[in-house]
Amino acid sequence: ALGMPYAEVDRVARLIPLKLGMTLDTALETTPELREIYGADEGIKNLLDTAKEMEGLTRHSSTHAAGVVISQEPLDDVVPLQKPIRGNDDGVVMTQYAMAPCADLGLLKMDFLGLSNLAILARARSLISETRGTRLELTEIPLDDKKTFDLLSRGDTVGVFQLEGSGMTRYIKELKPTSLADVAAMIALYRPGPMEHITTFIEAKHGKGKPSYPHPDLEEILEETYGVIVYQDQVLHIFRTIAGYSLGEADIVRKAMGKKIPEIMAQEKENFVAGALAQGYDQEFAEGIFALVEPFAGYAFNKAHSVSYGIISYWTAYLKANYPAEYMTALLNSNIDNTEKIVAAVTECRRMKIPTLPPNVNFSEVGYTIEVAQDGSPSIRMGLAAIKNVGSGAVASLVKARKEEGAFETVEHMCRSADMGGLNRKTLDSLIKAGALDVFGDRGGLLEIVDRIATLAAGEARLRDSNQVNMFDQMGDSVPAQLTSIDVPNLNTSEGDKSRWERELLGISLSSSHLLDMAVNRADSKAIGFLADLDTTMGGNKLTLVGQISDVVERFTREQKPFTIASLALLDGAIEVFVWEDVLQQTEGLWQGGKLVEVTGTLRVRDDQMSISCQTATEFRVPEASDEVELRAPQIPADEAGEAEELEDGAIVVHEATADTGPALANDTLGQVQAATNGTGSYRLNLRIRESDEPDTDKFLLEDVKRLLLEYRGQDEVMLEIAAKGRVITMEWSMVRVNASPELESRLQELLGDSGRASVVAS
Repeated sequence: ALGMPYAEVDRVARLIPLKLGMTLDTALETTPELREIYGADEGIKNLLDTAKEMEGLTRHSSTHAAGVVISQEPLDDVVPLQKPIRGNDDGVVMTQYAMAPCADLGLLKMDFLGLSNLAILARARSLISETRGTRLELTEIPLDDKKTFDLLSRGDTVGVFQLEGSGMTRYIKELKPTSLADVAAMIALYRPGPMEHITTFIEAKHGKGKPSYPHPDLEEILEETYGVIVYQDQVLHIFRTIAGYSLGEADIVRKAMGKKIPEIMAQEKENFVAGALAQGYDQEFAEGIFALVEPFAGYAFNKAHSVSYGIISYWTAYLKANYPAEYMTALLNSNIDNTEKIVAAVTECRRMKIPTLPPNVNFSEVGYTIEVAQDGSPSIRMGLAAIKNVGSGAVASLVKARKEEGAFETVEHMCRSADMGGLNRKTLDSLIKAGALDVFGDRGGLLEIVDRIATLAAGEARLRDSNQVNMFDQMGDSVPAQLTSIDVPNLNTSEGDKSRWERELLGISLSSSHLLDMAVNRADSKAIGFLADLDTTMGGNKLTLVGQISDVVERFTREQKPFTIASLALLDGAIEVFVWEDVLQQTEGLWQGGKLVEVTGTLRVRDDQMSISCQTATEFRVPEASDEVELRAPQIPADEAGEAEELEDGAIVVHEATADTGPALANDTLGQVQAATNGTGSYRLNLRIRESDEPDTDKFLLEDVKRLLLEYRGQDEVMLEIAAKGRVITMEWSMVRVNASPELESRLQELLGDSGRASVVAS
C-alpha cells in the first residue's frame, strides 16, 4: 500500500520483540534501534504511524473451529447472520458479529471440542478386547498405577495427551508425578503466566524449597499447589479473601484481566485496593497482591478443566504403560494421514522394543494391526493405507480378496483375484516402492513391469464386469492356471533406493532400520541416533551422530569451492550435514547413499532449522558375528540326515540315506558366517520343513516362516525343501531374499522346532 521495498519493511518487523501482547508503542519504548530509525527515517515513521492506526482492528472474517452461539430466541431475531466464508453455501451459518459483541448481547457461546485422544482410547480398548479378551472400562482404571507414574517420570510421553513435546516432557520428568493432582497441576502450569513458577512448584514438591505464601490468610487457598497460583479458582478465592468480593464479582474481574483493557484494569485495581483496605489490609500489600494475580487471571486454567484434561492424560499414559502394543497401534491408526506423527510413533515403538513390520500385501490390513508371534510377542504391521498416494478405498478390495482366497502367490494371482480398479499407476508405484509387493519380487523389477501389471489388472476387471469366464474357470479348480504370466526381472534394487523410497512414502525407512538400530545401539554412548535428542538450544555445540546417508547433493560456494550436503537419516528423521572442502578431501568416497557413518560436527540453527557442519566423519561398520556370537554347526536330526561325520575344519558333511530323501545339502562351516552380511549374496539359507497330517497347521507355520524372513530382507538366497511322504521337494525361493545370519538361523530353528531345520551355508 505504501510502495515500500519488502526488505525495508522486513527490517522493521524484525526489530519488534516476539512477546505475547506486544504493541507498537511498547516496541518503540523497549527497542532503541527501532526508536532510532523511527526518528531518523520519515518513510519508516509513516509506516509505523499508519500501522498504529490499524493496530487492534479485525483483520479478516473466519469461522471459529468449535464455537457455537446459543440463543433462547431465533438467532436471526437477535444477531445478523451470514453464509460461511468458505465451502458449501448450505453449510452452518455464522454470525456477522465477532465474539465480544455476541457476548455483550447476552448470547451464550460454547466451545465444543472434539479430542482425537478419545478416539484413540476407544480404539485401544477395542484392540485390548480383541487381543487379550479383557474388557477395560476407563472409569475403573486405578489412579495410583505405579507403571503409569514410572512412565511419566521417565519422560516416555510420546503419544500421551497434553504431556508430549520437549518442554513439557522435561518438566514432567523433573516433577516425577505421584498423583493425578500432580498431572493436572502441570497441565495448568505449562501456560504463559504460571509457567515461570514451574521450577518453584517442582522444588517444593520434592522438599528442595519451602512453600512461600504472600500472607497467612492465603495458605489454605495455595497449600495444595505449594504456594504457587495455578488455577483460576485460586484467583477467585484470593479476590474474595483479600478484597471481600463475591465469587460472581471476582469472575467479572478475572474476565476483565483476560481482556487487558487499560481503562478497565485501572478501575478494577482501584476497586480491589478499596476492598482490601475495608478488609483490614494495607494499601501496599493490596497493590502487591493485585500485581501478583494479574498475570495469572488471563491465562490460568480453571481446576475442573485441568483435572478433566489430567484424567485423559493419565488414561493415555496408563494404556501406553500397561497395553503398549494396543495403544501404539491405536495411536498410529488415528494419525495415519499425519506423516510427522507417524514417524514419531514408529520411533517410539522402536524404543519400546515393539517391532514395526513393513507393509505387505499378504499380511497388511488397510490400517495398522497387531501381529503376535508364536512366542507371544506382539509386532505392529503397517497398513497399506499408511503409504502415501494410497487411499483406504483403493486397497480395501485387495485386503478383502486376500481374506477370501488366501495369500496372493504371484502378481498374476493378485490381479485375477482382487478388484484393482481403484489402483492407478501412481498407486501401484507407491505400493511397490514402499515394499508392499516385495513378496512378488525385486522392487526395481516390479517398477519395470508396472504397466503390464496395470494392464492385466484392468483386463481381469473387465472380464469380471462382463460376467464372462475364461476356459480355465470353466474347467474348475483342478486347473488353477493363469492366462497371462508375468516374469519379474531381478534388478537388485539397492538398499539406498529402498531406503529413500520408504522415507518418501512412509516417512521412515524400515528396510535399513535393523542396520541403523544395530549401529546406534553399538555406537559410543555419547553418539546421537535420534533427531528428537537434538534441540535448537544446543546450537553451537559439538556433537557426534550415527546414521545412514540417504541422499547426497554436491554444490559449490561463491568462490567455486566444492562442498556436499548429505541427508543423514537417524532413527526418527533426517538432518542435513554440510561437508566443506577440507573435510570433503579427507573423507573422499564416504558420502554415498546407504552408508552408515559416524559424524562429528557443530550443530547450526537457522530459522529454527537444524543442520550439522561436519568436522570429522568415518564409516561405521557393524561388528561381525565372530566378535559377539558363538557360532555352531547345525543340529541335523538323525532321522533325516542318515549318517553324518564331522571334518577337521568343523564342517558337517551329510550323506543322504537314499535317493528318495532328496538332494544333499551343501557342505560348509558356520564358523565362517558373519552376523551381518548386509545381504551380500555370499551365503544361502537352507530351510527344510516336514509336512504334518494337519494342513492348517502347516499353512500357519509356513506363514510364520515367511513373516520372519521378511524381517531379515537382504540379497542372500533361500532354498526351501518340503519333506513329504518319503520324498523331498526342493525349490529355489527366488522371490525371497534375506540377510542370512546366525541370528536368523536361530530364530527360524526356534520357530520350526521338531517340524524342520534351518541352516546358513556359503553360496
